[in-house]
Amino acid sequence: MKSKQTGITLIGFLVVLMVVSFFGYMAMKLVPAYTEFMGVSKAMSQLASEGTARTPGEVKTALMKKLDFQYVSDDTITPKDINFKRNGNATELSVSYDKRIPFMYNVDFLVHFEKSVELQGNVDG
Repeated sequence: MKSKQTGITLIGFLVVLMVVSFFGYMAMKLVPAYTEFMGVSKAMSQLASEGTARTPGEVKTALMKKLDFQYVSDDTITPKDINFKRNGNATELSVSYDKRIPFMYNVDFLVHFEKSVELQGNVDG
């Protein structure tokens, strides 16, 4: 009786290993940026639920302090990335920024993040 062996060859295994390694390396580069954005979202939600009346400058300062507690890098979000929009009696706080992540050689990832929350208290300004 002849038995036929089935399975993956060494070359096939190396090709699969290269593909998995490539996507694993890509994930290692991108996951920290998304984790940082989750910190931004959490800080904005905390700020929105406080519900105290303040000026836009005070809101920006409070948000920047909360971002420090969420381990968001100082060069990720600048005060110019924070905007306010008035909708009737409500004020909407929005943060929009781009993050450039070096990948390999001259290839970079450019990821755009955007989040808006409605502030509970009055924002004068």
